[in-house]
Amino acid sequence: MSHIAHSSGYQRLVERLNRFPQGAPPSELLFKILKILFSEKDAGLVSLMPIRPFTVQKIARIWKMPMHNARLALDDLADRGLLVDLESDGEPLYVLPPPMAGFIEFSLMRVRSDIDQKRLSELLHQYLNVEEDFIKNLFTTGETQLGRIFVHEPALPGADSVQVLDYERATHAIEAARHIGIGRCYCRHKMEHLGKACAAPQEICMTFNSAAYSLTKHGIARHAEKSECLELLHQAYENNLVQFGENARESVAFICNCCGCCCEALLAAKRFAALHPVHTTNFIPRIKDDLCTGCGKCAAVCPVTALELVADNREQNKKALLNHDICLGCGLCVSTCPVHSIELVQRAQRVITPINSAHRIVLMAIERGTLQHLVFDNQAHLNHRAMAAILGVILKLPPVKQLMASRQMKSRYLENLLARQTM
Repeated sequence: MSHIAHSSGYQRLVERLNRFPQGAPPSELLFKILKILFSEKDAGLVSLMPIRPFTVQKIARIWKMPMHNARLALDDLADRGLLVDLESDGEPLYVLPPPMAGFIEFSLMRVRSDIDQKRLSELLHQYLNVEEDFIKNLFTTGETQLGRIFVHEPALPGADSVQVLDYERATHAIEAARHIGIGRCYCRHKMEHLGKACAAPQEICMTFNSAAYSLTKHGIARHAEKSECLELLHQAYENNLVQFGENARESVAFICNCCGCCCEALLAAKRFAALHPVHTTNFIPRIKDDLCTGCGKCAAVCPVTALELVADNREQNKKALLNHDICLGCGLCVSTCPVHSIELVQRAQRVITPINSAHRIVLMAIERGTLQHLVFDNQAHLNHRAMAAILGVILKLPPVKQLMASRQMKSRYLENLLARQTM
């Protein structure tokens, strides 16, 4: 680590980022990335921000500056995609998003001239694809991951064949959204600066609800109606893109339409398949060997190389073979097969999906050993509503997860609450 980074605003910023479950392992590359996105003054101010959403009044007290100046600084950071601003009961709230999914993506979700996007793309590629610590930490730590795969809906069989719940469909996330924003695909935009982008469409990254409200307000994404978003989803289907979205059942924050050559989530799924970096769908392809002609189209379209052609001892031609351990269950292979030799069936065991963002974040914090940072946020007085929400999640967890939470918080109150629940 550079001696310049020690005791600087950037060092404190990195420490702040790593109090959240989705952190950023420090390295020379990370400091170079942060210096493109944040000034030294920005880094120092942001390092003092609470983890949970906060008001202008609260941050003005922490920063020890007039509220007017604090508001200007917050709005400037939000304009640059470094903060997300929300509303609660008509009052503005701000929150520092994690690096991913968060301000790293926002930095390349539009074309901009105030930062060197080409240099940023080069550094991000090195940090994410060469060093690997960040991607491994983001996608392979703990059981609960950031994102999940949505089923390729054109591949679904008749209604009576499999049980498909609403939250498993990207169309439902779109229809249920309060706000919708469309931005440039961060991954393909980054690869474009490296001269390696594929031909898949870029203006197809979808954000929803509170995230979309903030991103469209600041021009990082553009507002879209549900009808246009559904049209873009069908465009994604036509381009054999995989829907990778937030790992939550309700109020999904984003859905990316991913290719296997550019997109970080699918690249992680290929590189760290044994560690299950992405939550799969509840479906798995089943190959009808008697119909398979060995054309190889299913293997070619699979974004994580879960399909291959192998010799068939009974016949001269090859047959498709599925590696169940790494298959995402997206269903692209089903739609691609020209002879309908592949169908989607239910997995033997359903994949557990967190209820909402708060549920996911608490689970990730427990599994990554950072729950205490969510609860004892910024060494400030506890917000009773936030504490109640966190405890509400913990009380519904299995006993093993409850024990992990209790150890991290070292709270007699929580121990007594959990004991009372089991009586």
